[in-house]
Amino acid sequence: MSIAERKQEEKQEMHQRILNGARKVFLEKGYEKTSMRNIANEISYSPGSLYFHFKDKSEIFHQLHKEGFTLLLSQLKVLNTVADPFERLKASGRVFIQFAQENKDYYNLMFMVEETSKSSEENGFIIAQEAINHLSSVIRECQARGRFKDMDIEYFTFMVLSAMHGICALFCKDRTASFIGKTNEELMEHGYECFVALLEKS
Repeated sequence: MSIAERKQEEKQEMHQRILNGARKVFLEKGYEKTSMRNIANEISYSPGSLYFHFKDKSEIFHQLHKEGFTLLLSQLKVLNTVADPFERLKASGRVFIQFAQENKDYYNLMFMVEETSKSSEENGFIIAQEAINHLSSVIRECQARGRFKDMDIEYFTFMVLSAMHGICALFCKDRTASFIGKTNEELMEHGYECFVALLEKS
């Protein structure tokens, strides 16, 4: 490995180390109370050095957003080989829920940590929009095949996303303990079954 290649590898490793530390701090403190100094302290790095990698905490936050949505989309797009769009939509619900179960930190950061600046909200929406568009396109295909005929595509996409997110949010925020006698696995599985039943009746 050449010196230039080694330096590039070290830069990438440091880049990822910052993101990993920032993810933890954002989840613990929220967006507003997180600072570049907090993140630097988390990874035992000098605050000033972070600026060689990121211009501010907003850029770090949106890089984490992008990573999360890229991972989610890659899993959803695996279903593109499923010919029947209705079966694909049902399977998308399971993939979405499994993503939350397996990537709790990412899910909380993507959907639960609130940003306060207007520009940050707009940037975050752009990052999330591809996932929304993907879901809408599947619903549009379902409608072309005769399902959800009287439904407005955008409203129905919002309803489907809300149903999936509600299940995931309860899990990711550890609210499932309120349902005594039921394990997380049972609740998530039954939640998915209810989601499918809702689609079949729509």
